[in-house]
Amino acid sequence: MLSSSFRTILCWIVLYSNCYAFIPLIDGGKGMPKLYDGWFNEQVSKQASTAVSKAIAAGKKKIEVNFPPVPNVEEVKFGTPLNQRFGKTILAKDLGIKGGYKPGSDISRQLIAYANIYWAKKIGPAAGGSGLCALSSEPVNFSDVTKRGSLSRLGVINSLEARQQGRDKETIVCCNPGGEETWDRIASAHSSPGANFVVLNNAYSTTYGLGNKKGYEEAYYVKRISKGWIYRSFPGPWEAYLEKPDGSVELLKSWKSKPELREAAELVRTESFKRFAINNDRWTQGFGGRL
Repeated sequence: MLSSSFRTILCWIVLYSNCYAFIPLIDGGKGMPKLYDGWFNEQVSKQASTAVSKAIAAGKKKIEVNFPPVPNVEEVKFGTPLNQRFGKTILAKDLGIKGGYKPGSDISRQLIAYANIYWAKKIGPAAGGSGLCALSSEPVNFSDVTKRGSLSRLGVINSLEARQQGRDKETIVCCNPGGEETWDRIASAHSSPGANFVVLNNAYSTTYGLGNKKGYEEAYYVKRISKGWIYRSFPGPWEAYLEKPDGSVELLKSWKSKPELREAAELVRTESFKRFAINNDRWTQGFGGRL
């Protein structure tokens, strides 16, 4: 017969395994992150960190990381339940926001801006360096962020104070800096020669395409397109995924080099209509609605 103490240990092992079975692999696994569990269980941060680390090891100094900073980006102004849960249970707690997440608070009104600081905190350490600075031009009240973890400092892009506080070999994570024609100037103003510079979740593009045209390595890239997604994790291929009415995704095609956006979007859109006709509309209940 099993002793009482052994049975107790066995029960704890079973309970521990069940509770943490949903946690992704140490590197986040391969392929598209789970919609939208990956934003809550660290799958996205693990995948992005792994990709950035591999890019740095391969000698890449200028890197782009781009993915939806909150689960429902297009609906962020309307406060979807999923976005609210992300703000309350992930952002406010991890960043130690003064007063927490409440209706009308800065974090509730500027969810994406605070989310980018969170992601800089989670992903930035993978880039190495002698320190980690997150820069932003978005409306973030830095004094509200009491849990900065690996972030040695926060600053406003192109501000005199942020430039003067720069440190030698410090890694800069630049949150949503704007048009890519400004990236090199921002890097020159804030980082030391040879330091790693990461552009995070830039929301503005001057070209109709994927990634950038300035030579920044797209280390981790998750972009919504019509009826699906584009995904890339360095040094892997670019992949096009179909999002189905049940919220799951299916890989349709891979490219060794970056494809044209219109090619990938047309492929996914055509396949969606072939399979589901008009019944794959995530906004409309009864026609595949799932928001």
